Formats: sequence, structure tokens, C-alpha cells
Amino acid sequence: MIYIALVVVLLVALYLYNVRNFDYWEKRGVVYEKPIIFFGSVIRNYLLLESMTTTINKFYKKYPNEKLIGAFRSTTPILVLKDPAMVKQVIISDFVYFHERGIVPGKSLEPLFKNLFFGEGDLWRLLRQRLTPAFTSGKLRAMFPLIVERAENLRARALKAAVNGRTMDARDLMARYTTDFIGACGFGLDADSLNDEDAAFRQLGIKIFTFDFHDAIVVLLKDMFPIMARNLKIMGKVEKELILLVREILRKRNNKPSGRHDFIDLLLECQNQGTVVGQSIEKFNEDGSPKQARLEFDELIIAAQVFVFFAAGFETSSSATSFTLHQLAYHPEVQEKVHKEIDTVLAKYDNKLSYDAIKEMTYLEWTFKEAMRIFPSLGFLARTCRRKYTFPGTDLSIDEGVNIFIPIEAFHNDPQYWSKPQEFRPERFHPDEFNEIQRSIYLPFGDGPRNCIGGRLGLMQSLAGLAAILSQFRVEPAPETKRYPTVDPTSHVVQSISGGLPLLFNQRVGVRAC
Repeated sequence: MIYIALVVVLLVALYLYNVRNFDYWEKRGVVYEKPIIFFGSVIRNYLLLESMTTTINKFYKKYPNEKLIGAFRSTTPILVLKDPAMVKQVIISDFVYFHERGIVPGKSLEPLFKNLFFGEGDLWRLLRQRLTPAFTSGKLRAMFPLIVERAENLRARALKAAVNGRTMDARDLMARYTTDFIGACGFGLDADSLNDEDAAFRQLGIKIFTFDFHDAIVVLLKDMFPIMARNLKIMGKVEKELILLVREILRKRNNKPSGRHDFIDLLLECQNQGTVVGQSIEKFNEDGSPKQARLEFDELIIAAQVFVFFAAGFETSSSATSFTLHQLAYHPEVQEKVHKEIDTVLAKYDNKLSYDAIKEMTYLEWTFKEAMRIFPSLGFLARTCRRKYTFPGTDLSIDEGVNIFIPIEAFHNDPQYWSKPQEFRPERFHPDEFNEIQRSIYLPFGDGPRNCIGGRLGLMQSLAGLAAILSQFRVEPAPETKRYPTVDPTSHVVQSISGGLPLLFNQRVGVRAC
């Protein structure tokens, strides 16, 4: 009997623990999505039945007249912001209250999460301080020849498919290009994913972005018991492999920049500058002044930055570029304008891709941005409140630990802000048409102090890949192509497409080879 009583007590305690916050939004008069025990309001996300972006989009559309919507991520209150002014307050004006993303609960101790994207507090601030100079225009220009080499390999692979008249998965093609770009610009390696179907580096990328039920359970436990479950690992499957790879690269370079101007060189330059010292964003003296924070830029910190360079660059770029090609296949009139611009610009540069040539391809950039408007790789931004906060002009106060979600994809496709948002129309990004309110909610690279530090590099690499393909090929739907692709329900932070994006790559007639 004593054991039965103990079990009952434990079950009751677990139940009370799980529902302890479920009246959080009701007490504050906020419309909210009703939660259930263990899963909160996002059970379909935990069960891998829909992506987090899809879940947030549903909340956004379900409550059209609300400025904000309450919900629960397991036991944690979350708030979906629908008011652009509130978004600006959270990610820019009052950033000091919301400097943490909170994507990985419990401030994970996993080595690979100690990077600029997942890192929190002082770790993030010191990394940002040290790494920002590594992404100047000069650094990007120096890295561009590595991008061009991979873009030429991309074009050669597409040519094989065109000659044979076979369908090619644009998603896989651009993922291989991105993998080779990351191998060259990130690791200083020739990954050769475009020619080797089973390239080891390509397989590493697949491992990183394979999110299964084991990972979903780990995330759920971290959400439910952030302190107790902090040692559970999400990236354990690639941690050892990637750290050993980075150690080997550093050994071959004798821990010194090699002159390749790749990301490893930039990180080694950062390491050679010694300990990072700066003002703390977390700890303060009695007089309110920030304490001093320090960070040793060691081997594991380098490995974590290389990991996020791979993870952030791989999925976002390959998803965005392949979706751009998919849209162009269904909009030949837009594709014709892109072809004309590429031909005109390349003619000025001896028909060769270059940093300056890509910078001149304005319409191609608008086209890429329009594809990211419709289907942004990052469908939402996440922030966590770090101390009690009251939204200006309201009586709504939230506590430390509340998660904030900013629904990027929903904003990008809201007819309140965009005329006929379902239409693919790159001219929206002409400076005379792209208005202030659209600028504030167009957030494929985020905004504020925690915007994507590699956004410009990702843009240049993506445009170079698109220019390489479209300078020689016309893309068209294949018989098996879906007009409206399905989002992979297992997508976590970054969205991807289920089943790929099959297209036909037909060589353009009368175009001079680059």
C-alpha cells in the first residue's frame, strides 16, 4: 500500500507541477490557446506532426483581432506578438530585457551550443564583440573567390542533368552547393558534395538536420524540467565527429591563419587576440554598473562557431535558393527579367562571376528576397524575457522566463501589410515601393543586436549560386513537381520542404558559357 500511495503522491505532484502556470495568461487578460498537461499548447509540434512555424502561423490566423496571443510551451508561458510596434520594442528598443533566444531550455551545457546563435548572456555578448569584425565587406570580398569555385561546380552538375534531360531535385542540388561552400569557406576543405553522391561532409549535414522522436523527447524534457534535464544532449550524434574534425584542421594549420581567408582563419585570428573582455549583460555591481565578463576563445569555442556556421548556413541558404528556383519555374516572366539582368551584368565583367558583378544584380536580389518573404527559412524569431517587463502603453506585465515568439512567416504573408501577398512579385522590394512598415516586419535575417551576423555572406553566396545556374539554364516544373510544396513537419528552428523540389534544368540557347 505504501508504494501505491507513493506513486499517487508522485503523480499528483507531477500534475500540479505541470499545470502550475496554466492560468498565467487568464490572470493577465490575454487571449490564449488552451494548454494540456505535459505539452502545453504545442502538442502537434512535440509529436512532430507540424513544424513550430506552422503552429505559430495557426495561432496568428486564429486570432485576427488580437495584438498578442498567449500559449504554453510545455509548462512555460509563451507570447506570440502580432503588433509590429511590440516586435520593435522586444528586438531593438528594449533589447536589454530580451537578449536571450531561449531556443534551448535550461541554458544547455552542450559544447556545440556555445556559439553565436544559441549562446546566451555574456557568452553571446563576448562572442558577438569578437566576431563582428570578421564579417566586414573586405573579409567577404576576400572570401568570394572560394564561393565562385563552388558556383562553377554547381553549374557543371546542373549541365549533366540538362544534357540527359532528367529531373533534378533543386533542394538537393543547392544543399550540395551550400555544403561545398561551407566546406571551403568554413573548414578549408574540398567537400566535393556536388560530384560525390555520398560525400562524408554531405552526410554530416544530413545528420545535423535529422530531427527524430528521440530528439523531440529530449526537447520536451528540457522544456518540462530545464534544470534537471540540462545535461541531456540534442547534438550528441555529431558532437564528437565535428570536434575531432575541427581539431584536425587546427593541427594542420598549427593553430595559425593559413591565408585562405576562410572562416577557420577568421576564428584563429580571433583566438590570437587573446581573452575576450567586456561588460557583462547579466551581472551588475551594487551601484548598477555592469561587472566585467571574460571568455577564453579556446578550441571548443572555435568548434561551436564552426558548427553554427555549418548549421545556420547550410539549411537556410539551400532552402531559400531552391525555393527561389521553384518560384521562377512557375513564373517564367520573372525568370526572363532575371536572365536579362544577369546577361547584361556579366557582359560587363568578361562573363565571369565576381563580387562586384553580384552586387550589381539588383533584380536577382529582389527575386531572392521575394522568395524569402513567401517562405522564410527561419519562420519565427524567439526571445526570452530576462526580468519583469511591462509593454509600453499597456498594463500587461510579464515575468522572467516568458518566451516571446515573433511570427516572421505570418507577417510576411499578411494582406494587412502586403498587397496580394500570395503573388510572387520581386518589384515589392523596389526602394520606391518597399515601405517602412514592411521593412520593420521583413525579418528573414532577424533585426537588432541579435540579427544574423553572417546575413551578408549568406546573401552573397546564395545570389552567386542562383546567378551561376540562371546564367546558363532555364528552370521549369517537372511532371512530378508540386506547385505548393509541403513543409516538413519535423522542421525545428529552420524550415525545410518534404520530398524535395524536383525541377527541369534546360540549357539556354545562344548564351555564352561563363
